[in-house]
Amino acid sequence: MKRRALVPVVCAFLNLLSVVFAYGAWASTNALPPAIPSAIARNASASPLSEFFLPPTRLLWKSDSGVIRPEALLAPKPGQAVLSEPTPPTELKSSKDTQAGVLLDFGVELQGFVEIITTLMPDQAKPRRVRVRFGESASEAMSDLGGKSNAGNDHAVRDQIVTLPWLGKKRVGPSGFRFVRIDNIDTEVPAQLSQVRAVLQIRDIPYVGSFRCDDERLNRIWAVGAYTVHLNMQEYLWDGIKRDRLVWLGDMHPEVSTINAVFGFNEVVPKSLDLIRDVTQPTDWMNGISSYSMWWIVIQEDWWRHHGNRAYLDSQKDYMRSLLRHLATFVGPDGRETLNGMRFLDWPTSENKRAVNEGLQAMLVLAMESGGRLMTTLGDKDTAKLCADIVSRLRTQKPEPSGRKSPAALLALAGVADAKLIADSVLKKDGAHDVSTFYGFYVLQALAKARETDTALEFISTYWGAMLDFGATTFWEDFDLDWTKNAGRIDELVAPGKKDLHGDCGAYCYLGFRHSFCHGWASGPTAWLSQNVLGVQPAEPGFRTVRVVPQLGRLKWAEGTYPTPFGPIHVRHDRGENGKITSKIETPPGVTVVR
Repeated sequence: MKRRALVPVVCAFLNLLSVVFAYGAWASTNALPPAIPSAIARNASASPLSEFFLPPTRLLWKSDSGVIRPEALLAPKPGQAVLSEPTPPTELKSSKDTQAGVLLDFGVELQGFVEIITTLMPDQAKPRRVRVRFGESASEAMSDLGGKSNAGNDHAVRDQIVTLPWLGKKRVGPSGFRFVRIDNIDTEVPAQLSQVRAVLQIRDIPYVGSFRCDDERLNRIWAVGAYTVHLNMQEYLWDGIKRDRLVWLGDMHPEVSTINAVFGFNEVVPKSLDLIRDVTQPTDWMNGISSYSMWWIVIQEDWWRHHGNRAYLDSQKDYMRSLLRHLATFVGPDGRETLNGMRFLDWPTSENKRAVNEGLQAMLVLAMESGGRLMTTLGDKDTAKLCADIVSRLRTQKPEPSGRKSPAALLALAGVADAKLIADSVLKKDGAHDVSTFYGFYVLQALAKARETDTALEFISTYWGAMLDFGATTFWEDFDLDWTKNAGRIDELVAPGKKDLHGDCGAYCYLGFRHSFCHGWASGPTAWLSQNVLGVQPAEPGFRTVRVVPQLGRLKWAEGTYPTPFGPIHVRHDRGENGKITSKIETPPGVTVVR
């Protein structure tokens, strides 16, 4: 299969990354340059990340005075300081009354740095100091730290003062951003900028999976979800590239589902799973949250089903056995879960005790069932039997319903409640309201189980699509449709009388500008469309057999590819005039289609 260009799905709707240039041929290899001493080489490790340079696409704002030749920042430049430039540089000349500054838009969310290249400036001895502010929205880049809008420097310093070199370059970051504001904070000397460019850090990996259908909005949502996770595939699998640059196990489940559907195997997944395993005793909870230890078990089964790596599964046996036996101690004689630690599903339900109880009861069923199947595979009959006994006891308990969609979806997926009944009584109520970017994935999965495909497609288009309508190029930590009432776009400065969708919204730990606008847990529709509309599911570990059961709903056709260890599966589904679906399935050698 030919190697595909970097983030091609994003190029399709933004047409921006065609200007990307690699910074060195050897940087993408594991080999060190031969001139590096062996003592250094023994302790060195290759970065899994590649770097690409992107120019700004537009000048979104400039101060009322003091900015000379701002258009020069949009002109093509070589990325190297030179003694003589063909065109004069941009100059930021501050005064006592005005701080000269510009706001640049790079057109798409990025993880990495901004690089400022300077000229042969006069007064060499006087340093030029500039303030650099990153923003995932235009308004965030224009904000000050703290205050009502809650702008911060958590995880990545996105607001700082730096000294520019004379006739050189300064790299600032890293952070997650689309917008960068640069202000000259000195009134005595002007800052002359030859070039400003973004440095994208990303794994240069092909998009093996793909999805297309007759609804372009869904196609774009699939692409944005894929790119959202791609940006978070850094040294480890993060949940956010501005804030939450951490490995969160529960958040990983939608991310891993998307990686399976788009990239196939990538070492960032087992590396991240093992990182948290190694820093967490099986009698403690991963990330301090009981459900996250349970998600670790569910992810292990999903990874095993997709990739069939027996050696990796074997390496998890002792820890998983201990964790499952620990989880079993939190089920009472009546079948009610009694989990301690932080009791958490997603943020919107976090203060609803009934919803949390309901969801954790179902979550424990899912985890113990996954663990029992894995223990059977690993030959541990005693632990497998313990898991089965615990599941039987859990199923005797019917938790008090909360009426919230997130826990109801888990009940349906765990088989604790009838999926169709849950869909009709809870999930379909009020449309795409009471959906979160994280647990929205499980709402979609429960709707698919209930054969409510059209409802799921409508949720995707309405909820995730609304973020795109307001300028998003990646999906957010959370989102509420009510936030959009009288709100401005995130890629424009907020007009008077309009609500700032970033600075004025958010909740819980993500109030205002602390809200992450690139969060991997929000990528669920990408995995869902591949798994359910294309209908591709491994029928046995490692994809030696595959089951293809499409759910087109209202769609006329859908086609795409799905990664396997043997190569991609190609599928095309068409609905005939009589409503019957005909499918064309092409599998690589070693993969058999079963019904």
